[in-house]
Amino acid sequence: MRVPNHIGVIPDGNRRWAAARGLSKEMGYKEGLAPGLRLLELCKEVGVKEITYYGFTVDNTKRPAKQKKAFIQACIEAIELIANHDVSLLVIGNTDSKVFPASLLPYTRRTNIGKGGIKVNFLVNYGWEWDLSNLLTNGQKTSKVLKALKSNDVSRIDLLIRWGGRRRLSGFLPAQCVYADFYVIDDYWPDFKDQHFYDALNWYAKQDITLGG
Repeated sequence: MRVPNHIGVIPDGNRRWAAARGLSKEMGYKEGLAPGLRLLELCKEVGVKEITYYGFTVDNTKRPAKQKKAFIQACIEAIELIANHDVSLLVIGNTDSKVFPASLLPYTRRTNIGKGGIKVNFLVNYGWEWDLSNLLTNGQKTSKVLKALKSNDVSRIDLLIRWGGRRRLSGFLPAQCVYADFYVIDDYWPDFKDQHFYDALNWYAKQDITLGG
């Protein structure tokens, strides 16, 4: 089976998962920690070389204060958990904002942890306009686009998987997703199952990958 080199992950549906259970919306974020680690383990097992998680965006910070506090804390805890594994870790986002967690600043330069290995990227306080700002202001030529990105250490994404049923990119690494195959799972992220991942891989293996050629 053909395995994608780089998988992007949009772990959506945390608030809807909580609301469906009569819980306050902010209580759903913590439920996404275990699925994130399990997905990392599965990626290692099948030989995926790089994985990028969508933590939270600049736009997400407009949500109510309780929700904002909850998803920021969940991202911090997720990255701390990932940092206990053999990975090459990078956190990407607008560090000039007060919203960016100070405790994650050491990871804004790629860090090999333990034996290193799979590249793990985590988007925190990320915004597509922030990422592309050098291009938007300087009119970079195509050959210089990737170097000009603030996310320039992130490779092209082969397979983007979104939980929660939404059929939209939501600003996720637009340059790296230019040829990504997009697989949507209707279940909410906290209801993650191993089979979701295997179904996505089986679907991807059947796609005609041309990269525009």
